[in-house]
Formats: sequence, C-alpha cells, structure tokens
Amino acid sequence: MEKKVYMAIDQYGETLHGLEHPRKDIANRLGYSSSSLHKLYVDGQDGEVYHVGYSAGCRWFDVYEVVPMRVKQ
Repeated sequence: MEKKVYMAIDQYGETLHGLEHPRKDIANRLGYSSSSLHKLYVDGQDGEVYHVGYSAGCRWFDVYEVVPMRVKQ
C-alpha cells in the first residue's frame, strides 16, 4: 500500500508539498504547535459540511491528497 501524500495551498497561493500528516506538518513548517491549528470547514452544495483544511494564525490552507497520474494505455 502506498503512503498518502498531501499538499496545502494557502489563500495567497503559496504551497506546501510532501505532507504526510497535514496538521502536524503544516504546524512544524510554520513554527506552530499542531494544537494551535484549527480545522476549516465548508458547506457543500449537497447540504453537508466538509473539513477541507486548517487555519494557522492569519493564514488558512486547503489540503489536497496528491494522487499519481496513472493512465492505462
């Protein structure tokens, strides 16, 4: 089984790559404790609420799972 890898994009377009544990890794790279990051949520069009990332200080990050492109020929 392959390890999941994530990336985060902040509101200014700055990216953080190679995240294995998004909350912990974002906090470490910004010099925060992971407990100081707060979950970000959005309302979906289906009426559900989704956890999409984390906020740290005055920055917020949308987190994405990075999946290799594998197209069968």
